[in-house]
Amino acid sequence: MSYGTVQAEKMTTESGYSLGAGNASSFKNRIINGAMLVDQRGAGTVTVNTYDKFSVDRFNLETSSGVFTAQQSSTAPAGFTKSLLCTVTTTSTMSGASDLAQIAQYIEGLNVADLAWGTASAKSITLSFWVQSSVAATYSVGFENGSVTRAYVGTYTINAANTWEYKTITVPGDTSGTWTTDTGRGLMLRWCFGTGSSRIAASANTWYSANYIATSATSNPLMTTNGATFYITGVQLEVGTVATSFDFRSYGTELALCQRYFETLYFRFSAYGNGANSVIGTVPMKVTKRTSPTTVIGADPGGWITNFPSPTTETYDSNSIGISSTAAVGFSRFGGILSISSEL
Repeated sequence: MSYGTVQAEKMTTESGYSLGAGNASSFKNRIINGAMLVDQRGAGTVTVNTYDKFSVDRFNLETSSGVFTAQQSSTAPAGFTKSLLCTVTTTSTMSGASDLAQIAQYIEGLNVADLAWGTASAKSITLSFWVQSSVAATYSVGFENGSVTRAYVGTYTINAANTWEYKTITVPGDTSGTWTTDTGRGLMLRWCFGTGSSRIAASANTWYSANYIATSATSNPLMTTNGATFYITGVQLEVGTVATSFDFRSYGTELALCQRYFETLYFRFSAYGNGANSVIGTVPMKVTKRTSPTTVIGADPGGWITNFPSPTTETYDSNSIGISSTAAVGFSRFGGILSISSEL
């Protein structure tokens, strides 16, 4: 029996938000951990004095000039409970052409392949987020491909210091360039704290064949002020030209999405060794990784190790890690904490 048809191409919520194609689902947000809830490393205050540092999951913290700290914070706007807080501890004028300080999220190509960027069918996207800073100024976000050969700079203004403000940036789909659609960096979002001249675009809201994340007006809004603070949360990236309400996914779902790129796990195993052949224990990962990961073994908090010298790890695939010792003799046991990373 037929009950008619439903036109699902476009719907409007009670709040008046338009849910266009690609957004009418609980996974409209292409940002992972946008509410800053997941903090698997639990490192507390992280000193950011180089590239590829992390506090909360999935947000890269990077600098080549100046230093800032980062940590998960309970200061948040209404509707959120956590944010990412960055605080400048060593200032920089960004005098070097390639100097840089930023927060970034690198999105896997598989998660943005439907945008069809680099083709005539490229879709527009909208970024939205809540931000608070002690420095009221104009800031920028760079949108780039993985090879940093295509770039679009969007700007936003923090009007009042130490006040939560909601910002949106709409980006027209890029019909040029090469955009990764596999497990590599598909789309890079880079919140600029400061940058040198080589990353400064002539103007905002234009696609360039270059590596740009700022304009002259947004080249160093934060890093010249010692003690300056910058909070961010509620980060969402979605298809379309309208920012819709934040996509609150369950904590378990968000955690699993983060664990595709990083996880820690506690393991213990025991065996008998003869001192000649390897004793090997296999540790399954909680979530299949993006690619074959790198691993670091941390000590067992309970000191659970006997006759298992010089342990090494071997990545079998994206699902399991082998831990071995060739010098184990007799009853052997080993435990520890594995940090497993497949970050972009």
